[in-house]
Amino acid sequence: MKALLLMCCGVITLMRCQAFGVQAKNPKSRTTLMLDMAVELVAEPEGGEELTPLTSMPGCRVKQMDELKGLKCDFGTPHEFWMTAEVDGALIKEIRAQILKDASKKANFPGFRKGQIPPYAQPQITQFSIQESIIKTVQAVVDSYGLKELQGSDGQVEVKEDVKDMSKGYKVGDSLQFTATLNAALDPQKHRTTTVEVDASPETEA
Repeated sequence: MKALLLMCCGVITLMRCQAFGVQAKNPKSRTTLMLDMAVELVAEPEGGEELTPLTSMPGCRVKQMDELKGLKCDFGTPHEFWMTAEVDGALIKEIRAQILKDASKKANFPGFRKGQIPPYAQPQITQFSIQESIIKTVQAVVDSYGLKELQGSDGQVEVKEDVKDMSKGYKVGDSLQFTATLNAALDPQKHRTTTVEVDASPETEA
């Protein structure tokens, strides 16, 4: 299922073929945590309920935060979910190679032979690669934790870090950690409990 991406002021919005909705972040009001990397991660919010993944996904955590009382959905109670996840460096490398391949088919920059990508365009390609990799990682998190995004502009995913900053000095092949919030609900089809009936009648001795 194709996801659409819109980046504005460092905010990524993931939608399922619906209208875009962008929510600006306020960098002055955020508390950040410095890790051994070029970008600071926004600190984990207090409270919330830690979720257990339905399938293993290393480097990822998800918490169910406040109920979104102003929103409605047909499949459950909508909540804001906080997540932190690692984007696999191999995924970024693979997507970057594909973007370069596709771009070279149409590339026609002045001063460069047809099909050649100039050095000054490489940072933007890296940024696009990271953006697309984050989208795929978010989709994997949603599946791993049995979530279901809300429809339309209500189904917003906001990446807290500035992707442009993440791409600066990025070394191809390295993994990246990010944090995000998304509006979703627990997928009832994936969180159904199974009742097992046990025959409690005493056994008849032979």
